[in-house]
Amino acid sequence: MIRFLQKDNRVVKIIFVVIIAVAVVTMVITLVPGIFADENTSSDTYATVHSGGLLGRYFGTTTAITTPEVQQVAERMLTQQKLPDMVLPYIMPRAAQALIQREVLLQEANRLGLQVGDVDLRRAMQTGPFAQALFPNGQFIGEDRYADFVSNYFHTSIQDFESQVKKEIEINRMEAMVTGGITVSGQDVRDAYRQQGTKIKFDYAVINSEDLRKQINPTDAELQTFFKQNAARYKDAVPEARKLAYIGLSQAQVPGSVSPVTNQQVEQYYQQHQKDYQVPDEVKVRHILIKVAPNADPKIDAAARQKAEDLLKQIKGGADFAQLAKANSDDPGSKEQGGELGMIQRGVTVKEFENAAFGLQPGQFSDVIKTQFGYHILQVEAKQTAHLKPLDEVKAQIVATLTRQQEAEQEASYAQQLATEAAKTGLAKTAEAHHLQVVTTDYVEQNAVLNGLPDGSKLLTQAFSAKPGSAPQVVSTGDGFAVFQVEDVKAAHAPVFEQYKSRLLDDFREQQLPQLLARKTNELADKARAENNLAQAAKELGATVKTSDLVIHSAQVPDIGELATAAPDLFSLNVGQISKPINTGHSGIVAKIVEKQEPSPDETAKNFDATREQLLNERREQIFAVFVTALTDRYEKQGGIRMNKRAQTGLPQGMQS
Repeated sequence: MIRFLQKDNRVVKIIFVVIIAVAVVTMVITLVPGIFADENTSSDTYATVHSGGLLGRYFGTTTAITTPEVQQVAERMLTQQKLPDMVLPYIMPRAAQALIQREVLLQEANRLGLQVGDVDLRRAMQTGPFAQALFPNGQFIGEDRYADFVSNYFHTSIQDFESQVKKEIEINRMEAMVTGGITVSGQDVRDAYRQQGTKIKFDYAVINSEDLRKQINPTDAELQTFFKQNAARYKDAVPEARKLAYIGLSQAQVPGSVSPVTNQQVEQYYQQHQKDYQVPDEVKVRHILIKVAPNADPKIDAAARQKAEDLLKQIKGGADFAQLAKANSDDPGSKEQGGELGMIQRGVTVKEFENAAFGLQPGQFSDVIKTQFGYHILQVEAKQTAHLKPLDEVKAQIVATLTRQQEAEQEASYAQQLATEAAKTGLAKTAEAHHLQVVTTDYVEQNAVLNGLPDGSKLLTQAFSAKPGSAPQVVSTGDGFAVFQVEDVKAAHAPVFEQYKSRLLDDFREQQLPQLLARKTNELADKARAENNLAQAAKELGATVKTSDLVIHSAQVPDIGELATAAPDLFSLNVGQISKPINTGHSGIVAKIVEKQEPSPDETAKNFDATREQLLNERREQIFAVFVTALTDRYEKQGGIRMNKRAQTGLPQGMQS
C-alpha cells in the first residue's frame, strides 16, 4: 500500500485525499453529540435555514429564526387583519413560513452574488422611501437625527435598521432577476381592460341566510342526537372558572405620605429627559389654494395661476386674507377657518410649501407658489425656532411625574408587605389588621369584570395561571394594586343538555344552514331558467328581487359584495341571460343581466399603458410567488430547513409542523 502511494500518481493521491475527508466528516458526525438532531435544544429557536445538502448544512450559512421573531410577525398579522388574540397560535405557522421564505430568498440571493454593499444602501436611502426624511433637499440630516429617526419609528439600532434595509434590497434584486423577462401581449392588455371597464346592470333575487336560519327548527330528540354526535366538541364547552379573593389598594389607602420632590431630583430628571422637552421649528401659517391637477391642460393651468395672482394683488392692496380664503380657497380643510393651518413642523408638507413657509417672517406674504395640488398664497402669522423648554416652564410637570412615581413605588411596597403578611396569617386577618376589605368572588371566567378594581385584567391573567392555595400575589390594577389568592378552581367541562339547549340550537342551525342555502339557491336558479322569469321564480320561493346600478368589475353590490370576487361570471353573460347560483355564504343570489356596456376602442387605447403596467405587476407577483414556493420546497427536500418541535409544543394540535 505504501509503495502504491509513493508512486507519482496524482489520481491516486486525489482519491486518498477524498477518502480522508470522508473519514473526517464521518468522525465528526459520529463523535459530536446531537449533530444530526433537530434544532430542538432551545425553545427560542423556532427554525433554522441553511443551504441544502450535507455541505450546505455544516459548511454553509445557517440562520436561526427565533420564536420571539415569529410571534412579533404573527401579532402584526393579527393587527393588520383585525383578528382576536385567541387565534395567535394558528397565525404563528403562517408567520414562521413567511420568515423562512424570506431567509431562503436571502440565502439564494447571496449564492447568486446579489449582496448589497454600503454604497448601494446609501443610494437607496437617498432615492427610496426614506429620502425625504433622511435627505431633505438632498442633504443628510446628520448622525444624531438619523439615530433619533431610527429609534422613534423603528425602535431598533442603526445597525439592525441598515441590515434590514439591505436585506429588502437583496430580495428586490432577486425578484427583479426572476421577473425581469415577463411580458404581456397587446391582446392580453385589451382583454384585461375590457374586463375591467365593462359595465353591467342586473336584477338579482336574494335568499337571505338569516331568514333561512329561522326555518331550521329541530326537535329536542334531534338536538340530543346532535349533542351526542359532537361530544368531543362540547367536552370543554363550559370554560374553566376560578374563585378568587383579593384586597384592592389605592393611594388613599396607603399609610403615610411620600417625601416632597426636591429641586435636585427635578434638575436630574430634566437633564435625563431633555428630548421630551425639545420644541422643533414651527411656523403658524394661513394659505389660499387654487386647485389644479399636475397634468392639467395648459389653458386651465394658466387660468388657475392668474386667479392666484389676482388674489395676491388684492392682499397686497390691503384686502383681508382670511375673507379671501373663505371665498376662494379650494382647500376644504382650512377654507372655513380663513385658510388657517395652525402650527406646522418641517417634513409634514410638500417641499415647495415648506420652503416658502419657513422662509417668511411673521406678517409676510409669499409670492404665488406651485405644488402638486395647485397654486398657493401663504401668510405667516407666527414663528418658533427650535429650542429646549426651560426648566421653569416644565418644573410643575416634572414634580407631578416624580410625585406619582414615588406614590406608585410606595403603593407597590405596601402591597408587597400585605402579601408577605397574608402568606402567614391569611388575607382576611391581614385586611382586618389594616382596616381593609377582602372581596371574594363567585366562580368567574377569565374575561370577567372584578368589582372595586379600575382594571382587573392583569389580576385575572395571573390568577388563571396560579395554583389554588398558592401564596398571595401582587398585581397592578391600572390605578393601584391588588393582593390576591386563588381559592378554588372548576375545570372546563361539558354542559348539561337543558342548560346548553339554546347554544346547541344555534350550532345545529349553523351546521345545517350551508346545505339549505345551497339547495334553495339551486332551486331558484333552476326555476328562473326553466321559466325564463326571475321575478316569478323569486316570488314563488320567497326571495327578494333587487336591481343593481350600472357597475364595473370591482364594484361592491349589496348582498353580494365585490363582484370580481363573488360573481365574476356575470360579466360574461349577455343581456337577458340568467346566471348560475351565486352563493356568498351569507346569501344566495340569482341574477339576470338587463344592460351591458363595453369600453370603446378609444377608452381602451387611453388606458392601455396603465392597464399593461397593472397586468405586468400582477403577473410578476404570481411568477415570483411560484418561484418562492418552489425554492422553499427545494430547500426542504435537501434538508435546508429544520423545524424545532420544542418551540412548537404550545401550538394547538394539528398546527405543529
